[in-house]
Amino acid sequence: MSSALVLGIDPHAVPGMDGDAIRAVLDRELARFGEHAIEASMTLVALDESAESTLAAALTAREWDVVVVGGGIRKPESLLTFFEHVVNLIRQHAPGAAIAFNTSGADSVEAAQRWL
Repeated sequence: MSSALVLGIDPHAVPGMDGDAIRAVLDRELARFGEHAIEASMTLVALDESAESTLAAALTAREWDVVVVGGGIRKPESLLTFFEHVVNLIRQHAPGAAIAFNTSGADSVEAAQRWL
């Protein structure tokens, strides 16, 4: 069975965001992976000092076939440096994994499938 790790920003850690509603979308998407015979896990981080160690732990938890980086990490221009850091963490801790990008929290399966 193929494996995918989805990385994103914890919606509960973003002021003014409806964390519960966004988390529900993300959880539905995570469940869709199973429908496509892909073993998946999701790691959501706050933008604080715990982000790097949380991401490194997720990336080294097992060998991943693909790592999907969510838009919350890569789309805001203000997070460009963080996005670069995430890509380099993937290269360092999951060097055998393809890197994919979704367009929203609801198409991570399709992003992963492009590389599986």
